[in-house]
Amino acid sequence: MQYYLAVDIGASSGRHILSHIEDGKIVLEEIHRFQNGMIEKDGHLVWDSNQLFKEIVEGMKQCKKLGKIPSSMGVDTWGVDFALLDENDHLIGDTVGYRDKRTQGMDKQVYEQIKEEALYERTGIQKAIFNTIYQLMALKTEQPEQLKKAKTLLLMPDYFHYLLTGKKAAEYTNASTTQLLNPETKDWDYELIDLLGYPKEIFREIKLPGFHLGEIKEELQKEVGYSCEVVLPATHDTGSAVMAVPSNSEDVLYISSGTWSLMGTELKRADCSKESCKLNLTNEGGYDYRFRYLKNIMGMWMINSARNELAKEVSFAEICSKAANEKISSIVDANDDRFLAPKSMVKEVQKACEETGQQVPKGIVQVAAVIYHSLAECYAKTVNEIEQMTGIDYPCIHIVGGGCNAVYLNELTAKACKKTVYTGPVEATAIGNVTAQMIAAGELTDLKEARKCIFQSFPIHKFEV
Repeated sequence: MQYYLAVDIGASSGRHILSHIEDGKIVLEEIHRFQNGMIEKDGHLVWDSNQLFKEIVEGMKQCKKLGKIPSSMGVDTWGVDFALLDENDHLIGDTVGYRDKRTQGMDKQVYEQIKEEALYERTGIQKAIFNTIYQLMALKTEQPEQLKKAKTLLLMPDYFHYLLTGKKAAEYTNASTTQLLNPETKDWDYELIDLLGYPKEIFREIKLPGFHLGEIKEELQKEVGYSCEVVLPATHDTGSAVMAVPSNSEDVLYISSGTWSLMGTELKRADCSKESCKLNLTNEGGYDYRFRYLKNIMGMWMINSARNELAKEVSFAEICSKAANEKISSIVDANDDRFLAPKSMVKEVQKACEETGQQVPKGIVQVAAVIYHSLAECYAKTVNEIEQMTGIDYPCIHIVGGGCNAVYLNELTAKACKKTVYTGPVEATAIGNVTAQMIAAGELTDLKEARKCIFQSFPIHKFEV
């Protein structure tokens, strides 16, 4: 039996999923789970990268305890955030999180060097104030000494892969989220990097999902009790999740539903047009050089935050079920930056409703109902935009990821978008992670076979219009 280990780290939690193929189906086994989240340190929101790596190693030890040794492993995380290393490969400062306020106003600094429209034309990446391009401008402006000391920049999964193997590489799908990649060459846009005054030498060579990075370090082999190889998955969690969309249609429309809702389709060539820029659609790198043509929508982050404030003891399933019986019809713009990192999500939702003369929700059920309705309307608007840009009338929407479990939201999405909705698999990111490893190992021939196998391996639910 050949095992593969996916280390899937999200913004609020991480898990180790061990996988193998049995009777033609992909089998998953969760062997370790841990908490994650940004912490306040020295006035910034940062990731505890040391603790996260300890959790990675702890989960690897569980494989030994179970007697199921993976032949390969790979780590995926969120995008844009990074670690800087000095000449001795020591971490410089903290790994600052994307919800930190340091990037405020940095877009203006970037646009002094290159106009916003020209930036989109050469990168195809939607503007998000937390993108790496703006984080680096914040460092250049506020902590230039860190950039001067830096010899290496590694996005979060690349950093963890370096700690595992001692080898440095930039994985393509995550590199594309920096807004510093050329979608034509699929390489760093060194001319842009130079224009912005960032040190070109800190950017590592880009490798594709499926690349064999190398064995884990000897000292780590002794600690976990075995050796295995690190094979790069699509290290951006959405890149892995989209691999697990159980459809081989050329005209697939998906929502990767988790902390963020990433809604989009797949293109063979990036659309960097002015019209696409105005709609703030993005062209992120995908497996096999496909482009994830999508929009970032705030997602389950809003529900998670509201629940943490008002009803930690109540399950998401119960909140979702009760929200279905609420009559409140208020809607907010789920894509407004005001919901990115508010001190109180509940108060921000209430304030947005009050400002627009709508009924102000009270309690977790009403707040959740407003959020669910708002997300569905945002999805519907995005469907129209994508269909407008591609000229395709998509027959259905595939929802993958943890948001699949929000039954009421799935019903609202089908109704608002006027399309049949298919949900599943829930563990899409981990599945995409291991399938990249399985393809690299030759157990699956290509993405088409992988998606067919995924469809046969996991339950898919249908929601009619």
